Amino acid sequence: MQPMQSFQQIFGTVPTVEAEAPGRVNLIGEHTDYNGGFVLPMPIPRTCRVQLRLRNDDRVHVWSANQGGSVREYRLGQEEPLADWLDYVQGCTTVLRKLGHPLSGFEVHIASEVPLGSGLSSSAALDIALLRALRSAFGIPISDLDLARLGQRVENEFVGARVGIMDPLVASVGRPGHALFVDTRDLTCRQIPFPERGEIVVLDSGVRHRHSAGDYNTRRSECEEACRRLGISQLRDMTPKDLDRIEALPEPFRRRARHVVTENQRVLGAVAALEAGDLSALGRLFDDSHVSQRDDYQVSVPEIEVLVALAHVESGVWGCRLTGGGFGGSILVLTQAGQGEAIGRRIAEAYGRNTGRQIVPLVVGRSA
Repeated sequence: MQPMQSFQQIFGTVPTVEAEAPGRVNLIGEHTDYNGGFVLPMPIPRTCRVQLRLRNDDRVHVWSANQGGSVREYRLGQEEPLADWLDYVQGCTTVLRKLGHPLSGFEVHIASEVPLGSGLSSSAALDIALLRALRSAFGIPISDLDLARLGQRVENEFVGARVGIMDPLVASVGRPGHALFVDTRDLTCRQIPFPERGEIVVLDSGVRHRHSAGDYNTRRSECEEACRRLGISQLRDMTPKDLDRIEALPEPFRRRARHVVTENQRVLGAVAALEAGDLSALGRLFDDSHVSQRDDYQVSVPEIEVLVALAHVESGVWGCRLTGGGFGGSILVLTQAGQGEAIGRRIAEAYGRNTGRQIVPLVVGRSA
């Protein structure tokens, strides 16, 4: 069933506005964005598509192809968190109204190709796609950068997930086939073409996470406590020269701060490796990042470790790492161009034999 047909079937009319936004894979720079650091994501060829038609009242009617079930409904001005997927829609109308943008009711159909809870930013793809549709439908003068800021506010203020700016930013301004180097302190961005001789294979573990759940928010709180103990405003203020100070912190603050500081340096190294076309160096940085996430930030799970071990068996792999917030989700594997699909298939088959979980690799590269 195509999205247009679904809209007609559900709402008895045709949409007047359409918008979409991609999911993303973060090449490197995990849990650095809410610490004021550096990140290096790139969009994936999977999008969330939104179709919308305005109403003449204050009612919002929402149907999701991914969630099924009946049409959900709420009234503008009476948004209330429900701890489910409708919160992302309610959050978008809430933040726009708080900024003084007048809204009427609307009907909206949502269909996403981004696997939910996979660490590929399905929520940011939804936020940005819907905000784009609302911007168009109501003629709201908001830049792409401001759209990303609004997407972050939806998650932080309404959904209750204390995520950083990276996910909505790459969903809003990312370019296919390019990594987006972002300094999250001042939001300066640079597009870096992904080398043609490499590919990224994304493998979803099938273990779902929710950023609004406790573990993710706990990690952010631990970073804030590390900053308090160090007398700084953000961990971005620390460099490798400060590691002696960090080593003096009690656990778990020592590990959390050490990950963020060393991960920032790995992002800078990855940018240099990409610009030089040195994929071997990039792969080593991926491996180091994964070890840091597993041991210092402690966001990996057994299924992720199975995937990583299987990837390292493959001869055409330069490196791999957990990508996304962790506690499940996906890994990315850096391979030689033209080999990603076959390597991903072999890893997926072996993973299925080990865990009983059936997964489908996603190849992302320069030609995406």
